[in-house]
Amino acid sequence: MSSIQANDGGKSVYIIPVKDEVERGLESFIQRTTDEAVKDGADHIIFEIDTPGGRVDAAGNIAEILQNLEIPTTSFIVNRALSAGSYIALNTDTIYMEPQATMGASGVINQDGTAAGKKAQSAWIAAMKTAAESTGKDPLYAVAMADPSINLPEYGAGEGKYLTLGAESAKDVGYSAGTVQDRSELLTELNLSNATVIEKEPTLSEKIARFITNPVVVPILLSLASLGLIIEVFSPGFGIPGTVGLLSLILFFYGHVVAGLAGMEAIVLLIIGLMLILAEFFVPGGIVGILGIGAIIASLIMSGQDLGHMAMSIGIAFIVALIAIVILFRNVGLEKGIFRHIILKDSTMTEQGYVSASNRLELIGLRGRTATPLRPSGTAVFDDERIDVVTEGSFIAQNQPVKVVKVEGVRVVVRELMNNENEQEES
Repeated sequence: MSSIQANDGGKSVYIIPVKDEVERGLESFIQRTTDEAVKDGADHIIFEIDTPGGRVDAAGNIAEILQNLEIPTTSFIVNRALSAGSYIALNTDTIYMEPQATMGASGVINQDGTAAGKKAQSAWIAAMKTAAESTGKDPLYAVAMADPSINLPEYGAGEGKYLTLGAESAKDVGYSAGTVQDRSELLTELNLSNATVIEKEPTLSEKIARFITNPVVVPILLSLASLGLIIEVFSPGFGIPGTVGLLSLILFFYGHVVAGLAGMEAIVLLIIGLMLILAEFFVPGGIVGILGIGAIIASLIMSGQDLGHMAMSIGIAFIVALIAIVILFRNVGLEKGIFRHIILKDSTMTEQGYVSASNRLELIGLRGRTATPLRPSGTAVFDDERIDVVTEGSFIAQNQPVKVVKVEGVRVVVRELMNNENEQEES
């Protein structure tokens, strides 16, 4: 912030820049600076506008802030006030423009660049019309900025084109109060040349928040977070990938908290989700981990400024994470990283001195007698050796002749010998 006083005029003017894309970070900045202007008793607020437009919801919230101000307001379009920018300008008391400045081209489009649905377009056209009417301007031109069906060929906006007004044409239709070369000339036009000029600039936190909450940056941050944390899971120790992942997640929430999008409930939900995921490594079943992932996704959605965009961003991050898991599993496996602490790697190999149970195939065909009833398991004696056996499913009484018919590892299967089979054996 800087303060410039031409001479002691006794009045103060706040200069608030409206630059770059219109989003919730800009809304937070305008809310803060206008509150300061009101608190300091400013006599006038000038919004210096240079924006290609942006989010309709953020523009609507900014317009509401401006409408509630009792301090006189002026929009000074220094370059362009397009789309949402033109709507913001229309919600101030007066508009001035530099000679090369333009305003208009206010059609509503989706994130993918396609035209918005009829319902959204209708609501936006109505908002543009109301904004123009609120300051006594002819609403036809505001509507033409948002509705390409309005035919105004004299201003280069025939049917099928959105209206964009230059400095002179905006003055002709009564939207601009005048064309000025610079701020000094504007102050003279407003009879404020002797006023104290207080210039407001976004703080470092607000600049970071505006960058982070940009619709293009959000999916990149979430993808970096998921990719970094997934790589860290497959890597020994904690290194650069994990640090990048955590920093990306922290930056996402920091920016959204500063912009006023994320509250403490979202932060608490995130912490709970992370704790549940960590607990999953010690609690079998998978339910705890699923609940943790659900809590994190819920915290992200609660922090977003648009449900559809946030869902898309989370989807992109999920795909990136899935691809990383497949690649890392194939090339690294589970022997490294955090998995090495929870997966049994020891093996009882013969080379290491371990001996497995003998597979006594020599018992097949051997005849003996049951030492105990087989129900269906029990003990039988073969050549004076007592062996644990099992029948094929039937009951065999004690002291009955049996024959070994199958050996499967330590499982010895016997079958009862009928009288004729036993006699043949004895003969």
